[in-house]
Amino acid sequence: MLVTSKAMFQAAQAGHFAIPSANFVDEDSLKWHLEVAEQENLPIIISLAESHLNRLIDLETAAYLARYRAEKASVPVVLHLDHGESFETCKKAIDLGFTSVMIDGSKLPMAENIALTKKVVDYAHAHGVVVEGEIGHVGSNENADDNDIYTTVEEATTFAQESQVDSLAVSIGTAHGLYKGTPKLNFDRLHELAAAVSCPLVLHGGSNSGDDNLHRCATEGIAKINVYSDFMVSAAKPVFALEPKEPEVEDYYTMKAAAKKGMQDMLRHVYRLFATQPVEK
Repeated sequence: MLVTSKAMFQAAQAGHFAIPSANFVDEDSLKWHLEVAEQENLPIIISLAESHLNRLIDLETAAYLARYRAEKASVPVVLHLDHGESFETCKKAIDLGFTSVMIDGSKLPMAENIALTKKVVDYAHAHGVVVEGEIGHVGSNENADDNDIYTTVEEATTFAQESQVDSLAVSIGTAHGLYKGTPKLNFDRLHELAAAVSCPLVLHGGSNSGDDNLHRCATEGIAKINVYSDFMVSAAKPVFALEPKEPEVEDYYTMKAAAKKGMQDMLRHVYRLFATQPVEK
């Protein structure tokens, strides 16, 4: 069932768990994520990042395939544009049937970020679509535990009130990509943000952030956690581990099966870490 994230996030906040935002990059990864969600009878957010467009799939094809599969699914499914970089891209995703979009203005000055986000919110809400905004800076590995990049309570409350976003991505010390080591997350800041901001909180940079860290985030105030790199690595490792031999016709199917198992095992692990619970359809 194709839905927005409103009911999911309300349930997550009330039940102290998180929904995985599982990035897909092609029809296979889309299909594999949805298979696990249905097998586990759990909700899922299937996300496509603007930065991944046109490597393996374009926005129009992704929208068509994801909407078709999500509408047939027996569990609630959100189709989400991840890290939209402009109003135009968010508008296009909304017009194509995405039920959720993220506008990432986190690199802009506060006033510009609010203005851009509010513009997307106004268009999205008029079309029954929810919006995620971002404030603060999620690093790229080495600087993720720098106090200067943590989202402040004052910034978060101002941004949420003035932009009217439906969910807010905050920075508490995670990093995009595969973090070198285990991030030191600021749980005190997370608790402060969760207490001060009424809209659901989102965590980016979930991959390789430490199982204990992710479980705590999911049960202590974060409603949605994004995972990308862990899925890609988990799909690739079993392929590289296959026994070398002379190429055969069946090898393509063997590699696909190995990648599928690796990615799906990771999603099952993520569901457990996030303590995800069923959500009413």
